[in-house]
Amino acid sequence: MRILLWHGYLLGGTGSNVYTRSLAREWSRAGHDVVVFSQEPRPEAFDLGGAQVVRPDIGRLLPVFVLDRYEGVEARLLQDFTRDERDRYVERNVAAVREHLPADVVFANHVLLGAPVGAGTGAPFIVKAHGSELEYSLRGNPELSAWARKTLEPAEAVVVGSVHIREVLEDVVGQVERVHEVPPGVDVDVFRPERRDDAVESLLREAAADPPNPGNTEERLPDDGNAARFETFFGEDGPVVLYFGKLIRNKGVHLLLDAARQLDVRAVVVGFGDERRALEAAAPPGTLFTGPLEHRHLVHLLSAVDVAVVPSIFPEAFGMVAAEAAAAGCPPLVARHSGLAEVAEGIADAYPPAYRELVSFANGDAADLTEKLRRLLELDRAERAELGEAARRAVVERWSWSSVAERLVSLHLP
Repeated sequence: MRILLWHGYLLGGTGSNVYTRSLAREWSRAGHDVVVFSQEPRPEAFDLGGAQVVRPDIGRLLPVFVLDRYEGVEARLLQDFTRDERDRYVERNVAAVREHLPADVVFANHVLLGAPVGAGTGAPFIVKAHGSELEYSLRGNPELSAWARKTLEPAEAVVVGSVHIREVLEDVVGQVERVHEVPPGVDVDVFRPERRDDAVESLLREAAADPPNPGNTEERLPDDGNAARFETFFGEDGPVVLYFGKLIRNKGVHLLLDAARQLDVRAVVVGFGDERRALEAAAPPGTLFTGPLEHRHLVHLLSAVDVAVVPSIFPEAFGMVAAEAAAAGCPPLVARHSGLAEVAEGIADAYPPAYRELVSFANGDAADLTEKLRRLLELDRAERAELGEAARRAVVERWSWSSVAERLVSLHLP
């Protein structure tokens, strides 16, 4: 099958970027002819399984849902684009995709602007709703919601990652036909448990291979000198908790720092975003901020810590971070809401009954987070290892990328 996979952003980081490159890799490995459209300036840095890569010429403006800095373009919130600017962006992407037709199907990420791009190609298309566009740009914007509803009508299928996002889609856009719930996946061959000493050694090796970042001026690169700081940090005794994701208020990192302060536990905070300076100023002594890390770091870091905390206070389409931690055998502790709750429930089902409540805490409740984290850290290593093994089993059974990619392809088959 020839699949044109459209994604308007990068391939590194988390969320829809990981989703895109993972699908490209799995579909290519399965023998499909895949072309990936994105704004990634260095696609050779990622394993796409041999997929062809195209970077459409979009001009100067890039529509986004959360403001970040992007190389070579000006990022602007989608809702702040004029109608002409939106149309111009769609037309440029449609032209790039059409150059690679015919294809069996166009798979477009994001309701906006993926649905207009998919519809504009004239080819059969499927749209993946990721949640960010629905919550950050479409909610409360009747014009964008109406446009989304209109351009979703001709789609062969609309994919949501959870029951929560199905509900959000209907709430924001209205009634949508042919909606299919297919959770995102985890690369269970990459995220897998390691012995702690081996994990630390591998983490130091990966950090030593990072490109220079003097003064940490490049926010999308790991901090300079991480290898030495990791060596010092993990050379000390005591429990360690991990957060990885965007450093924005909605991710709830401040809740984790409050809990770490109460419990006298050290935290590793991975990611970039406009809240980093404020979080660093508020963090208890011993907290390590690393900047963004790639999977090549995280697969080892997760085996070097005791618990991964996902404290988001804003609705999430799916708990990918929690699933990745679980696949690596690191017990996750997640806020109990939206798509995170669905992942927590799947992991809890695999836990021994006495430990099931230690998978999640009440949304925004720092006291509940602190208490659940305290109980997890009071377990001995053998007990936490048992939980990690159970969490990995849940991920392998429910959320491996190979099964996800196969289910998505089947949506186009007669």
